[in-house]
Amino acid sequence: MTWDYSTITGELRNGVLWATITNPPINLIDERFVADLISLLDDTETDGDVRVVVFRSGDADFFFPHVDLKRIAEYTAKAATSGGPDDISLGALYRRLSEARPVTIGVLEGRARGAGAEFLYACDMRFASLERAVIGQPEVGVGTFPGAGAVQHLVRLAGRGLAMQMILGSEDIDAREAERIGVVNKALADEDLVTHVEHLAERIASFPEGAVRIAKRRINAAGLAPKEDVHVDAGFFQILARDPANAARVATLFERGLQERSRTELEFGAVLGEL
Repeated sequence: MTWDYSTITGELRNGVLWATITNPPINLIDERFVADLISLLDDTETDGDVRVVVFRSGDADFFFPHVDLKRIAEYTAKAATSGGPDDISLGALYRRLSEARPVTIGVLEGRARGAGAEFLYACDMRFASLERAVIGQPEVGVGTFPGAGAVQHLVRLAGRGLAMQMILGSEDIDAREAERIGVVNKALADEDLVTHVEHLAERIASFPEGAVRIAKRRINAAGLAPKEDVHVDAGFFQILARDPANAARVATLFERGLQERSRTELEFGAVLGEL
């Protein structure tokens, strides 16, 4: 089995697939990545050697900054090829990630915002770099809506009030704050992060598969939102993303370097407050 895709490179060790995401120039979520995620989920569903998948970024600055706002139609159409007739959104694809056969772990060593953060919430566990991790939901500040799971996950991870603060405030938070409010499992220094995740992933991979799969399924039954709520949120994102009232605000962000390796992307939360 080959684990190399156009935007994901995989290395299987001791039952753990280390999946590194690299989609230049800044790891935007587009139809190429969506196609690769679908392929990876298909392949790991049938390969019993993969017990755990650990997602990392090959970009030191960005895990995922957000979706490619110029390619919403393209990545949405690709996401619609993954599931059933009602599963036609990025949020539905992320739900499939949550329900995947292997255990999934996200390692945040740069910035994850918008649908990039929502990808991490959809993973079974998240660990973050104390030195470099940044996470946030900027959609409301842009004029859109987090449509790929942030509402459902953050209310369950952090509680109603902190979900309100993160989503309505559209501010970035660092790894310490993300750990404090429950958005990541643990924040660790760079020198300890990968070793910690490797030990946990290989420990889980060594346990009887039936017990791990049933435990994951029952935790999901207790902790994941109904799929209908995922569809509703995806619909609101699509409506607001096409709203002409937000076009000037988005245009200003592009003029200031949106979707480039610029201050706007590096300090997105602060930039939103300046508009």
